Amino acid sequence: MKTPKILDARLKRVWVASAALLAGAGLLAGCALFHAHVFTSVAGLQLYSVRAQMAKDADGTLAEVHSWGIKYVELAGTYGMTPAQFKAKLAAHGLDATSGHFPFEEWSQDPEGVLRQARDLGLVEVGCAWIPHSGNFDEATCRHAIEVFNRAGKLAAKHHMRFFYHTHGYEFQPYGHGTLFDLLMQETSPENVKFEMDIFWIAHAGQDPAHLLWKYPFRWDLMHLKDMRKGTPTGLLTGSSDVRNDVAMGQGTLNLPAILKAARQAGVKWYFIEDESPDSEEQIPQSLVYLRDLRY
Repeated sequence: MKTPKILDARLKRVWVASAALLAGAGLLAGCALFHAHVFTSVAGLQLYSVRAQMAKDADGTLAEVHSWGIKYVELAGTYGMTPAQFKAKLAAHGLDATSGHFPFEEWSQDPEGVLRQARDLGLVEVGCAWIPHSGNFDEATCRHAIEVFNRAGKLAAKHHMRFFYHTHGYEFQPYGHGTLFDLLMQETSPENVKFEMDIFWIAHAGQDPAHLLWKYPFRWDLMHLKDMRKGTPTGLLTGSSDVRNDVAMGQGTLNLPAILKAARQAGVKWYFIEDESPDSEEQIPQSLVYLRDLRY
């Protein structure tokens, strides 16, 4: 039955008055949680987080990773195994490698060789996590990396993979009206060169992760999830910090709800927890619980 116009108007006035009362009582904000976004993406794990454990007992470590509910992983090495052997070992523990880091030197000298390894591992995303440099990162080094990355990205696309570069913070050296990171973004192919945002290293360099996601939407395919210990110095362009400054998500200084909201809007596809601290085995499950309960 259709509501009469007069009654409908009265109901609207009642709703508005009720909403005002709820707001005055501080309850409307709580009601808004019903409309908050839930972190529905699946978080994987960068296996570098358990590098020491992997070196001692790969099978036991992978079983533990699977027990946390992890389904997919990002690689930074295969611990003495061939790519095919490592892929089989991951599969035996219910894990799938979707992304991997390979040294800059290999991308520079033998990109086809890197892509053969990536193919044998079954990777979708193939990347580089460090640009070698001495002293401050400079324009010449950046332009060389741009050349290497554009070539790698074009080759990766031919093999039905996507190339990416993982940020470490040293790229934010001043350059022109911006930074060398801006130059890296501007001079690499938007179609073939994507980026992995490590939110810790972005904040470590004194940058705002959410702002960068909005500034360069759809260039970020991947994200490293972690938090920064309170009191950690920032504004540094070293790409280096005490590993104990990595803390479980929600226990540090990063505005994770704002970052994840921006990441969703900017088109991030893959999320990996990375915890480099010696307490990673205790902190990773805490980070997973935080993501499960997060509303933003």
